[in-house]
Amino acid sequence: MDEESLGIIPDEIKGWNWGAFMFNITWGFGNKSYLPLLCLVPVFNIIWVFVCGFKGNEWAWQKCDHKDIEIFQAVQKSWNRAGLVAFVIAIIFIVLYFVFIAALVSVFVNDYYNY
Repeated sequence: MDEESLGIIPDEIKGWNWGAFMFNITWGFGNKSYLPLLCLVPVFNIIWVFVCGFKGNEWAWQKCDHKDIEIFQAVQKSWNRAGLVAFVIAIIFIVLYFVFIAALVSVFVNDYYNY
């Protein structure tokens, strides 16, 4: 019996998956893993996105058609790259949003006290 049929997850597979974290539902469909659909549940999704990021590789390995760890890792590396880029862009937009709001509030407060 091989590791896959025993349900054993190789150590090389375990680890954080940015694709599962950022694109949880899309990633789930792409990897035939439907547990990320729980991200549609309000409030619960705040925690579940982190579970998806942490357990994503394992879920994908259990459902995947890849018989080779290297091929699996290459596929997940693409998801990881895209997820990390999306995360960095999201953080940049959040920071810019708060800077913009702070500047806008500052302008309104200054105008209010100058009249």
